[in-house]
Amino acid sequence: MDAVGYYIFYGINWIFTLLPFKVLYFFSDLLYLVLYYIVSYRRDVVAINLRNSFPEKTEEELKTIEKKFYRHLADIIIETFKLTHMSVREQNKRFTYTNLAIIDKLRDEKRDIIAVLGHYNNWEWPTLLPYYLKYKIIIIFKPLQNKHFNDFINRQRSKFGIVLTPTSQVIREIINYKKNNVNTLSVFLSDQIPARGDIKYWTTFLNQDTAVFTGAGKIASKYDMAIVFFHIQKVKRGHYNLDIELLHDHTAGLSEVVITESHVRRLEEIIKEKPEYWIWSHRRWKHKKPDENA
Repeated sequence: MDAVGYYIFYGINWIFTLLPFKVLYFFSDLLYLVLYYIVSYRRDVVAINLRNSFPEKTEEELKTIEKKFYRHLADIIIETFKLTHMSVREQNKRFTYTNLAIIDKLRDEKRDIIAVLGHYNNWEWPTLLPYYLKYKIIIIFKPLQNKHFNDFINRQRSKFGIVLTPTSQVIREIINYKKNNVNTLSVFLSDQIPARGDIKYWTTFLNQDTAVFTGAGKIASKYDMAIVFFHIQKVKRGHYNLDIELLHDHTAGLSEVVITESHVRRLEEIIKEKPEYWIWSHRRWKHKKPDENA
């Protein structure tokens, strides 16, 4: 998308997302039909991912999950764009938080925290985290290739005070805040794909050999940071709840593998319970584990 194309998109999106959710979800239903039946967006990828992840399920069961996923994906696209015009009041109504006492306790102890979540349900809507958690919130992200769209998404995420930091700079960011006695809560998406040269650890995730990042565990252990899991649940269409789960109160002395496995297993449990809400169009298993006997 060049600059002209981006500004055309931005103008259309700005006008389109003025519409109320009731109307936007009508367009989401149409988008589902386009994605699934007309352009068949990554349907081959989704089908293979589901079949490999759930070999015990019948083709009919897998097809049901597949269709539910595409309906959910259409909603996520519309909801992400709607952030352009969502007020604090509307976000408070549509995105709630539970188990905040866990964060309150850690904040009273002046602890730094790492929060882990996956591409599950609506991971783009917790933009009010600084209001609820009273921490300096740092979200670690991988920049998108398209600069214009990357800037658009980052403005959506940061408009209420979240700090966005590329993966390569996260330790520097945390240290700088520590020097100024500012406690941080750093958010990692645990199901992103490491580049082939960055793979340090393989595990089994959803029945498949999977390369995973261990950076969150490494940083947490080094600075004895608490680890929490952000479990985003879908209450009903257009309404979500973020439930905070404590995985590790203290991490000093724990290996990055132990910490990594704890949040990978938790995400796996959540996906198995309601698989339609995970991002199955993601090419999560494009890297194959090397044959150790080769």
